[in-house]
Amino acid sequence: MHILFVYVINYYMTKRGTRFRGPSLIFLAAAHVLVFAASLISAVALRHGASFLTPFSPADQLRDFFSQNPTAVRVSNFFLFGSAVPFGIFAVTAVSRLRFYGVRAAGTNIALFGGVSAALSLVFSGIAGWALSVPEVSASAVAVKAIYFLSFLSGGVFYAVGFGLLAAGISITSYFTRLLPAWLAGLGMLLALTGEFSSLSLIAYPANFLIPFTRFVGFLWMLAAAVVLSKDRRVTGGSAITNSL
Repeated sequence: MHILFVYVINYYMTKRGTRFRGPSLIFLAAAHVLVFAASLISAVALRHGASFLTPFSPADQLRDFFSQNPTAVRVSNFFLFGSAVPFGIFAVTAVSRLRFYGVRAAGTNIALFGGVSAALSLVFSGIAGWALSVPEVSASAVAVKAIYFLSFLSGGVFYAVGFGLLAAGISITSYFTRLLPAWLAGLGMLLALTGEFSSLSLIAYPANFLIPFTRFVGFLWMLAAAVVLSKDRRVTGGSAITNSL
């Protein structure tokens, strides 16, 4: 009886197909964007008009800024840290969907590596930034300068490079398997290029402009890709899709 039951279930799943079971990509993408937006809003609202400073500002100015705005620093980095969770789950779920649809290509592994890397970059950036709200840390100009650079680089170039790999892995495999329209896959590849070229900011400061482009246009790409990939598609046995990447 058990063998017959298993045979019937396998036959039904093969002929009728099955649906993907997992978290909503749309919800995860929206949650990431909203939590990240909360990080920006709280940073502006709670610092009471204080000018934003980059890590390249004089160390004494940075020390004064973080000493005088501990609440803004703590709350904004709390939300930045929190934004990593839906982002990481989005990346893992998106790759899981591609594999469920039969994609057998290195691109899914590239996307997974990039997504996990970008999520970890937000974790590191949020944790390092939060440490700057501690009075004993913010009292040292040298410590503030070093930690702020780590937070800035983690949430900037580290994130952009990881996001670029995520966008490339999903976009190329989805384009060849017709899971994403050409325009959306093309936008993903553009983000992949800007994300990877943002690494040039480590040796040439002007390349930093590629980081916000990758991040904010990337939000739109994530939301659009989430909607398209969330469409109900049934797969049947033996329908594995392969390609060269």
